[in-house]
Amino acid sequence: MTTDEVTWLTQEAYDRLAEELADRSGPRRTEIAKRIEAAREEGDLKENGGYHAAKEEQGKNEARVRQLQHLLEHARIGVPDADADEVSHGKVITISFVDLGDEETFLLGSREEAAHASIEVYSPTSPLGAAVLGAKIGDTVSYELANGKSMKVQILRAEPYTG
Repeated sequence: MTTDEVTWLTQEAYDRLAEELADRSGPRRTEIAKRIEAAREEGDLKENGGYHAAKEEQGKNEARVRQLQHLLEHARIGVPDADADEVSHGKVITISFVDLGDEETFLLGSREEAAHASIEVYSPTSPLGAAVLGAKIGDTVSYELANGKSMKVQILRAEPYTG
């Protein structure tokens, strides 16, 4: 498994996603199937809005089940080994925008962490996240903005996330 396939999660995020998977592949799947069966018994399926809505919900639920299964299969709990002054997954990063003089602090983590984090979360695959990943405190790195221009940031701090 390459590091690109790994999603680093906190224990809380992993447990929350595993619980969602259990619900979606168990009780929720059964409940949707019952609604589909009940709508089928009403007769003509071409004009049965309840049937079509339940089938659409079933499709979305099954897609999320597959997504969760893949995510949990490739997840690692904790953070990767990194030096104390190195930017890595699961750390709170403070940067300074060199040309603007502004500072920003964010968690470098997965979108699954973002749903319950008390701080802004940037993915390691985002332009900013990819630029700072592996950099050390004091380093200046550049990343490309959506408009094609380049932005320089300096790493000020990289600290473990405590939630």
